[in-house]
Amino acid sequence: MSQTHAAAEHSSHGSTPAAWTLVVIVTLGFIVATAGVVVGSWPTFWVGAALVPIGGIVGLIMKKAGLGQH
Repeated sequence: MSQTHAAAEHSSHGSTPAAWTLVVIVTLGFIVATAGVVVGSWPTFWVGAALVPIGGIVGLIMKKAGLGQH
């Protein structure tokens, strides 16, 4: 497979609504969890920690709905 052919297959570089939604939710989860640790609030930490796998699930659902890379 030539480099040109490989580049044509992956021209979006993962820039899809599903990928961006996953990244935003997971990043928000890390920010919230970090803030929880900094201020010493375990409930805030666990809310942020819960957002990380939720982001993965939402991204997977969106991909299966046709909003991800084909």
